[in-house]
Amino acid sequence: MSFVYHEESADLAFLDGKQVGCIGFGNMGRPSALNLRDSGIKVVVADPDLQKCEQAAAEGFAIVDISTAVLESDVLLLLLRDEAMSQLYMDHVSPNLRRGQTLIFSSAYTIAFGFIEAPAFVDVGLVAPRALGRAIREAYTQGTGFPSFVAVGQDASRQAWSTVLAMAKALGALKAGAVEVRFEQEAELDLFLQQSLLPIFHESIIKAAEVLLRAGYSPEAVFTELYLSGESADYLRLASRQGLLQTLKLASLASQYGTLSRGERIDDLKLERTMETALDEIRTGRFAQEWAREYASDYPRLRQLLKQRESLDFWELEQQTLEMLRRDAI
Repeated sequence: MSFVYHEESADLAFLDGKQVGCIGFGNMGRPSALNLRDSGIKVVVADPDLQKCEQAAAEGFAIVDISTAVLESDVLLLLLRDEAMSQLYMDHVSPNLRRGQTLIFSSAYTIAFGFIEAPAFVDVGLVAPRALGRAIREAYTQGTGFPSFVAVGQDASRQAWSTVLAMAKALGALKAGAVEVRFEQEAELDLFLQQSLLPIFHESIIKAAEVLLRAGYSPEAVFTELYLSGESADYLRLASRQGLLQTLKLASLASQYGTLSRGERIDDLKLERTMETALDEIRTGRFAQEWAREYASDYPRLRQLLKQRESLDFWELEQQTLEMLRRDAI
């Protein structure tokens, strides 16, 4: 069983007098910086993207270059894209680190797969929200918080957990509970979700729409029923609060019967083997190396795959339905 931390597990006073350098002001960086500032933490922002720096400055943050942020900050919150992080770390972060600093990652990817190796004299921690950037800010402002993973990968000061938990509290990551994991587990679980459940979701939606459209149902009815209504999202949100089994039991009896009886038709063995293959590629580092090559080559296969997906007639019908629904809502 993993340990779960809550608000009472952390003391914000541990960050008194300390400066946090937010490296990155994008999808994760902006909400993180805003949450920290609203929690009373001194924050400076650095980002290689000039437009993001201008945005941060417009929102009242002190802007410095990355090397200066490293030199002047006690805690560094590394929030850039995983594939771009390692080179930036080598060029600007690593040469300027000093004893007593703490590196906090929002994704364990670069550490888990060996793209970044922190020196032995700094603490290394993880606060990994299980939510998108916008949701992180909304959950903080609404006071609900969001689930997260926390970890300590290196404890040079013997106080790394105090820093990690204080940062998690300041970010709003303890209100809904933070699960203790290892760095490797966070990275592997994140990739497994992306490579097992999300492909099934996307392919199932497309195949279901094609079946229904061929059967003569209108695009407006098909897309609304499958996902544009948000009913499926509501089901998952309820499951996040009450659990999947209890959510199933709240559905109509016909829905319960249909879900369980027709679920038996799915080829469990093939599905399980597909997931096992994905997990093996993740845990052995094969996917990380594949993605590193893809990034170094400027994403040729990703561009090809996106082009193939974009060529489906499916999307034009989807957009027409969205426009009709939005017009009717005005």
